[in-house]
Amino acid sequence: MEERGDAVPTGAAAPPRNRGERPLTLKSPKLMEARRAAGILRSALRGHTGDLTLADASAKSGLPLRDAESGLHLLVSEHRGHLKATSEGELLFRFPYGFTKPWETRTRLTRALQAVLRVAAGVARFVVRAWIAIVLIAYVVIFVGILIAQLFARSSSDSRNHDGVPGSFAGYFLFRLVLDAIFWTFHPFSPFVWTSEPAWSSSHGHRGALGRRRDETPFYEKVNRFFFGPTPEPRDPLEAEKLILAEIRAQRGRIGLADVMRVTGLSRDEADPRMARLMLDYDGTVDVSEEGGIVYRFEAIRRTAAEAPARAPAPVWAKREELPPLTGNGPGMNALIVALNGFNLLMSLYALGAHLTLDNLGLLAQGVPMAELPATGTAVALGVVPLVFSLALFALPLGRALLRPLKQRRLARRNGRRAVLRAILSRVGARQGREPITEAVLQRAWQEAAGEPPRSEEITREVVALGGDVDLEAGEGIRYRFPDLETEAKALEAEREAASEEEARAGKVIFSSDA
Repeated sequence: MEERGDAVPTGAAAPPRNRGERPLTLKSPKLMEARRAAGILRSALRGHTGDLTLADASAKSGLPLRDAESGLHLLVSEHRGHLKATSEGELLFRFPYGFTKPWETRTRLTRALQAVLRVAAGVARFVVRAWIAIVLIAYVVIFVGILIAQLFARSSSDSRNHDGVPGSFAGYFLFRLVLDAIFWTFHPFSPFVWTSEPAWSSSHGHRGALGRRRDETPFYEKVNRFFFGPTPEPRDPLEAEKLILAEIRAQRGRIGLADVMRVTGLSRDEADPRMARLMLDYDGTVDVSEEGGIVYRFEAIRRTAAEAPARAPAPVWAKREELPPLTGNGPGMNALIVALNGFNLLMSLYALGAHLTLDNLGLLAQGVPMAELPATGTAVALGVVPLVFSLALFALPLGRALLRPLKQRRLARRNGRRAVLRAILSRVGARQGREPITEAVLQRAWQEAAGEPPRSEEITREVVALGGDVDLEAGEGIRYRFPDLETEAKALEAEREAASEEEARAGKVIFSSDA
């Protein structure tokens, strides 16, 4: 394969993809602080054993080679790591103690201070996450106490028995009994946490008679899930870089935009500038074939101390995106939360109608019957606040339920676009005998993935975004061609066949600091 261009030096402009396009001006790379890079590496390499090259660490962490190098050297000095040099001039890094420091000893004062800080941080996190459940249960307890106080205030004149036990004492005892029952039922640290979910499950090793697992989700977390939905899994900000680097290593250091789109789902307009940045971060170069196929070459990232060949990541369409459940709770738990919030809503309306101000609440606690309380003032603490709180809590899941069809359609379109991408990339550059890329093929792929037929403009939009043209020489029906992707596939095939396996070898060890 002949080359029209070679390496793109730092700060130079990447070659335009088509004639007439504006060249992309690359900015000088920005160096990451070594300690920050070391923190990212420490997290990405946790559990790794054995030697690793700079390229290994860069691929696992998603860091540029320059940042991975500075972070690795800092980790070697902090965690007493070892270095090895190979005959190819490659450095191998090893951390025999992992990222621990067993040689350090901590004083009792330091351990005690760290324990106090951990407890304080845990309490702060709990208060932030559990305040809704705390307020919900607190109002339930307060309103139950008011009902009990009314009951015994109404019969206070007849509540004394022959043993001389006053009715107010009996009411106080009953109130404490209800309060303790609710506390030990719902507080997150109780060993008797109530749950409507199955107690055991076959997914765990320990099974009961029904073969179900115990649900260990705290009550406050279930309350949060009911109103705000299940907590989404955290996303790795470097996930796309890691996938691209894994694809580079699996494809002999030569990839094209189609490979980037395949593993990340990025559009062509998003993948092009990202590859320009990755060339700066990972010492990449660009080759252009006679037909104009662009190949991105990354030889440095191939170096590895592992013996097994690199595995290619799964394509982005391998996992269908699904809409998360509305609450993630079982029907029994949802019914309980609705009942508790509904009880507070009704009691707040009752408190407003009965003028249960704090002053009147004090009179009620002294045994004054409900009918004799002065009908003045507005119940703010027991009326307005819980009313607004309960209405807002009911509005949250209702609003999320109304928005679910919109989110479902958005996910369906995303799954449909990925299916179209699969149908195109699996046929571009394929051998003779494969099914051509027709409008019917793309529409069928979209409908199978999205569950609904696409609009004609949606297919056209995806084809144009991937550089497709209508094949005017085709027979009946609309057929598409993708010249840029086809020339890219041919150039990649030739480049990968010519790639040397020596690029991936770290070389023979000629020096080791632990020898």
